[in-house]
Parts: sequence; structure tokens; C-alpha cells
Amino acid sequence: MNTPTKKHWKKALHEIIYEADTQAGKLFDIILFITIIASVVLVMLESVKSIDMRYHRIINTAEWFITILFSLEYIARIIVVKKPLKYITSFFGIVDLLSTAPKYISLLFGGVHALAALRALRLLRIFRILKLVRYLGASHTIIRALRASRVKISVFLFTVIIISIILGTIMYLVEGDDAGFTSIPASVYWCIVTLTTVGYGDISPTTPLGQFIASIVMILGYGIIAVPTGIVSAEYATQRKANKSKSPNIPLNSQSCANCMAEKHKDGAEFCYNCGHKLH
Repeated sequence: MNTPTKKHWKKALHEIIYEADTQAGKLFDIILFITIIASVVLVMLESVKSIDMRYHRIINTAEWFITILFSLEYIARIIVVKKPLKYITSFFGIVDLLSTAPKYISLLFGGVHALAALRALRLLRIFRILKLVRYLGASHTIIRALRASRVKISVFLFTVIIISIILGTIMYLVEGDDAGFTSIPASVYWCIVTLTTVGYGDISPTTPLGQFIASIVMILGYGIIAVPTGIVSAEYATQRKANKSKSPNIPLNSQSCANCMAEKHKDGAEFCYNCGHKLH
């Protein structure tokens, strides 16, 4: 195969695998999306013993078929880029490897194939397939609000831990072993479960004083849940107000540089903003 033909072949395959602006690219991503969902469903069905006993051979054959397809796709993704190591060590590169490896490892270690459910992470590509990147601005605002709130939330969580230790110790002294409060750590566990309104019911107070303290803990729980929500909401409003005057030009294309794998190029861009390589 001569060099020009090889370059054209790799270029065409790169457009299909890494981009979704062409008809072939969209079709590839849709098929990949459906295959990922099917593979996750198969792993889930295999965990149901009654279904696995009846359809084990069919499910196992289908899983191997999908695993081989994912393996070929993984190899193709490495072949069509100029810097394979960059893809291999990228987030999606690691996810693609982890979604393929469990089935092969299960040949040596049983039960590991259940980790194939990690393939669900590959569904994150839905943002590129369905052009949902235009809605990522709101998610970026939420992330910035969480980062701005981290100090306040950390202080709040530290306070909750102290309250849990104090109230847990008090309940240990009030209730004792007979009610299930066998140690301070067990009592602190009960306090956290009650404070977060989870209420497993595996440990519960029996004395009037203990039940009174438990009632206070339950009421505190509702207030505690509202505090971090209020902190993040206030920061979100601040971030949104700061960004209101801005109108970022979010690219709606799926152009991926074959040289450095950079994405988020401006619409209509001919060269990569990162390395200068000519785009498709």
C-alpha cells in the first residue's frame, strides 16, 4: 500500500471514529452507543442467577462478540492517531481499555468480568454524539460554584463530625449495650445515620431520654441537609451573575485533531489551535 493511499485510509477512519459531523461518523457513534447499552444490560442480566442459568451460553457468546468488537475499535483508535500514547493515557483511552479488559481477565480470575459494567462510562460520549456540549455551560457554572463553596462546606462537615461524636458519646452513656450502643464508634454510626435521615433501624434507643435525644438529632438532620444546599445555591447565583454579561462561543462541531487529539475547535477552523496540524 503506497503512502498517499495509507494516509487517506487513516484520515477517513479517523473521521469516522473520532468525529460525529459526517454521516459515517454519526452512524458509527450511534451503533457504538447501542452496543455499549447492550453490553451493560448483558452484564446486569448475567448477575441474575435464574437468567444466567437459563441463558448463560447465549449471554456469554454475546459478551465475547461485543468484547471483540470493542477490542477492534480500541486498536483502530490507536492506529489512526499520530500519538497513540496520548490516546491510551487519556480519560476515554483508559475507560475504553477498562471496558475491554475484564472479559479477558475473567479467563484467569472468575467473577472479574462483572467489571465490564464500567462500559457505562463510555456513554459519556453521548455529549458529543447528540451535540449536548451547548448545555455544558450550566454544568461549568455548578462546578465553579462547588469549588468556591469548598471551604465553607469543609467547615460545615467538620462541625457535623464533631456534633456526631459528641451526641454519639452521649447516646453510648445513656443507652448502653442492651440497646445496641455497644461502643462509641457504633453510637457515632447511629448518630450519622439518624442525622442524615437515612434511618436503617439496626440500632435504636429504648429509654425515654435516649428517644428524646434521638428526636433532637432527627430535627437537626433536616437543618443540616439544608445548609450545604444553601451555600452552593448562593455561590451558584453569584457565579451566574458574574457570567451573565459573557456570551462564550461554544463550538458545536466534533473536530478532533489527528495529531494531538485536541478538541473544542472553533466552528470552521482549518488548523488545530494546539499544534497547528491541519484539520479534516
